[in-house]
Amino acid sequence: MNARATSLADEAEQLPPADRIEIVERLLSSLDKPDPEIDNAWADEAERRLDEYLAGGVAGLDAEEVLAKYLKP
Repeated sequence: MNARATSLADEAEQLPPADRIEIVERLLSSLDKPDPEIDNAWADEAERRLDEYLAGGVAGLDAEEVLAKYLKP
């Protein structure tokens, strides 16, 4: 982090919690910009997967089966 960023962070830490939350949310939203190219690639992939499923190329799994794999105690 450069000196200016460090100074801004130090100053922000002195603000009330509600103001710090607003700053964090604003900064995060500035990083989360949609990318049409990525969105289109995911839409194409979803269509491809759906077409393959509907054509019988792949079998579906029950949600319980999938979750059981990842929610083991």
